Parts: sequence; C-alpha cells; structure tokens
Amino acid sequence: MDVRKVKKLIELLEESNIGEIEITEGEESVRISRSGYVSPSAQNQHLQMQHSVPTATPAPAVIENNNVVDAKDSKNIENAVISPMVGTFYSAPSPDADSFVKVGDKVSQGDTLCIIEAMKMMNQIESDKNGIIKEILVKNGDPVEFGQALFIIE
Repeated sequence: MDVRKVKKLIELLEESNIGEIEITEGEESVRISRSGYVSPSAQNQHLQMQHSVPTATPAPAVIENNNVVDAKDSKNIENAVISPMVGTFYSAPSPDADSFVKVGDKVSQGDTLCIIEAMKMMNQIESDKNGIIKEILVKNGDPVEFGQALFIIE
C-alpha cells in the first residue's frame, strides 16, 4: 500500500470522530486507530481471553511481564497508560538518544511517552493525562501486548 494513502488515512482519522479505520486492498490491509482507542471487538476479544485464563484470584485487568493491575485497584487502572497495540516498546526515538520520559518526570496530555513498533511502523504513544511518571512497567526493546500497562501516571 502506498505511504501517501496511509498518510491520507491518518489525516482523515484525525479530522473525524472515528476511532479506528481498516482498509484492505487485495492482500494488503492497514488498520489505523487513535492513541488510547480500543475497538469494541478488540476490547471484547481481550476480555474473553482474560476470562479463559484460569486464576485463583479475581480476574486482573492486565497481566504481562508480572505487571498486574488488579481489577479492584481502580486507582492504578485509571492511572495506567495502556498499550493500544501489539509491538515492540522503545523508550527513546533512537538507540543513542535519551528516553522520552523517566520516573519522576512531569508530563502533559499529548506528550510522547514512548514508541511502539508494529509491522515496521513507529507509533508514538502519547500521554492521555497530565501528571508525574510514577512507574515505567516495560523495558526498552521488550515486546508488548494489546491492553498491557506501560506506565503509571499520577
């Protein structure tokens, strides 16, 4: 698919109230979603996967890399920045650059927190709230899953 078409789709998404768009041309397809947007089908699929995992405690909201955000702990869920996609987590724009954020940094809504590489595309993940980075739950270069907690912002 032509890069110009993908850029145009991104512009259309930003100008509209649509949260996600998926286009298929022949064997190629592209899905573009707003940062923090979770499609109803993906959210439903994620919830189904959670309930299929046997556990002795109440079903957690997110389990990945031993980062558990318990469903009862609504404060952590509200303060967590959740990965909107599957990919590879990068804390900096390049290997020799400083990290976008560190624990203790003050962030504003819209500030870039990290990059998630998915299918050779670099996706900037932005803060959806103002606050201070209390915890970074993922290491540079780690794979991340859809719905995984990446940061805690208070």
